[in-house]
Amino acid sequence: VQLQASGGGLVQAGGSLRLSCVASGRTASSSAVGWFRQAPGKEREFVGGISWNGGSLYYADSVKGRFTISRDNAKNTVYLQMNSLKPEDTAVYYCAARPWGDGTGQPPYNYWGQGTQVTVSS
Repeated sequence: VQLQASGGGLVQAGGSLRLSCVASGRTASSSAVGWFRQAPGKEREFVGGISWNGGSLYYADSVKGRFTISRDNAKNTVYLQMNSLKPEDTAVYYCAARPWGDGTGQPPYNYWGQGTQVTVSS
């Protein structure tokens, strides 16, 4: 599975962005997808994830109520809608996938995208 994340950018606090993760490959539509982020000087952290069939969603406490994950298997795309953005959401965001799995933050995720930068100004 190959992953391509996009949609990052610069936004003011309180604004919104939607990230996309396009997957290609034989098992793309049957893979769970997780979103992770890494801020400068910090460890990578789990943001949220969606199971392979979209039936289960998981979010980190820090983003619950503000971020929403969805998937369109016809387009092999998973979205991360980010609302009410805060400066502390600034990070490089990565999508990752694993075949047939759930979307929790527990490792392993077998495939990783290249990351997209999100910067939230105060």
